[in-house]
Amino acid sequence: MRKDIDLTHLLACGEMLIKHNLTLAFAESATAGRLSAEFALIPDAGKFLKGGIVCYDADLKCTLLDVPQEQLKAFTPESEIVTCSITAGLQKLIPADIHIGCTGLTAPGGSETTDKPVGTMFLYGVKSRELLFSERSTFQGAPEEIVRQTVEFLAQRLHNYLKFLK
Repeated sequence: MRKDIDLTHLLACGEMLIKHNLTLAFAESATAGRLSAEFALIPDAGKFLKGGIVCYDADLKCTLLDVPQEQLKAFTPESEIVTCSITAGLQKLIPADIHIGCTGLTAPGGSETTDKPVGTMFLYGVKSRELLFSERSTFQGAPEEIVRQTVEFLAQRLHNYLKFLK
């Protein structure tokens, strides 16, 4: 784990996933594997982390994760609906209890608008068919800062869900 990441929620997620015997998988676009990497560095990650798919390129979202091309055109690759779709595609590829998808804009040149500026990130998490969270958040800074903030935010969101499990 890198020293620039707040480990509080990440470590708590690892403990809770192990405690509840839950497994986890990621479909990542804008974070380009950083979510998987940070969770992989948690002690005993092999007990809960199944793996991840990096689908940075829009074509991979379609060919690997079955996102309809029409959906990309209508909503852009960086959108709530596409994040939901990559998560659904992930569920077909990697067996796990919890599946999390992430898309977003870390730098200019994507689908940014005044309503969806650079720094806008989408997170979608499900446990089987149960929606855990669907988040749209906007972070500030350079691309690496946006990704770091996204990792911390996701860890906090997942921890908030896990701590209420019995």
